[in-house]
Amino acid sequence: MRVRIVGAGVAGLTCAHAFARRGARVTLVDRNAGSGRGCSWYAGGMLAPWCERESAEPIIVELGLESQDYWREAVPDVPNEGSLVLAQPRDLPDLRRFARRTDHYEWLDGTAIAALEPDLDGRFDQGLFFASESHLEPRKALAALTRRLTDEFGVEMRFEAEGFTPEADDADIVVDCRGLSARDELTDLRGVKGEMLVLYSTEVSLKRPVRMLHPRIPVYIVPRGDGHFMIGATSIENDERGRVTGRSMLELLGAVYALHPAFGEAEIVEIGADVRPAFPDNLPRLRRRGKTIYVNGLYRHGFLAAPALARRAAELAFDGTHFPEVMDEDRREW
Repeated sequence: MRVRIVGAGVAGLTCAHAFARRGARVTLVDRNAGSGRGCSWYAGGMLAPWCERESAEPIIVELGLESQDYWREAVPDVPNEGSLVLAQPRDLPDLRRFARRTDHYEWLDGTAIAALEPDLDGRFDQGLFFASESHLEPRKALAALTRRLTDEFGVEMRFEAEGFTPEADDADIVVDCRGLSARDELTDLRGVKGEMLVLYSTEVSLKRPVRMLHPRIPVYIVPRGDGHFMIGATSIENDERGRVTGRSMLELLGAVYALHPAFGEAEIVEIGADVRPAFPDNLPRLRRRGKTIYVNGLYRHGFLAAPALARRAAELAFDGTHFPEVMDEDRREW
């Protein structure tokens, strides 16, 4: 089977892997002169299905648990340190609400929090610890997966505008992973802007992602190693790429300062923003029209959902398997 994957973000790369493992001859095309750009480039990389249950549907947990196992096998050095959820004393009702909506955690007191993260000693009295969760560095993971696709599976990478079409006469199957650019075909897609910062500090050390429940923007702080921390992320209902607002920067910095005042002296290494593709219910979809399979609507669950969705796309193409959990939500329309 000859397969063309359109789009080289996390959805496109994991689809290329899923099809190549089934023996397909895969070509991956993208407009950018390199893979992994777009919203995948600015992702947090948290593999946290149980935390996401606080605001997401059960299908995200199901997809996330499968994808978590995938990343641990597919790329090296995925830290398995769990996730920590914290709140200031005034926001403890939000922490209790978070606990009611999630699962697979344990309550921690201040001593237990300090045992996990010594630099937070004395700063928080209560927290939630999700021991089975993990995280990765998205850019390193995308690069490692790209090398594996080319070296181990012989996937052809083409980064050129003229090859960037959802239809291809020489392919048996086209897998469209263009994200928001696919609105020319998927008219119910919308954009949700996410903004992030990367800070550098030698005064704070964290082993695991920390979610800081904050009145306006719940913020996560993800350690990237060597004193670098990714701080994210906003969710703004617009399609504007690339620009971070002053209000968003103040809110992100204010939340991370509340986690530890030393972040007030941190160096801002990077500021980034891009637009996540989402359907009206914020759930991912597989859709098929002729020989084209659309993999889209990953919203803010790209790394958490993409590998599981990619496996389903390959089984749909090879075996005709129907997956109602990601194909039947809008059955009357399609």
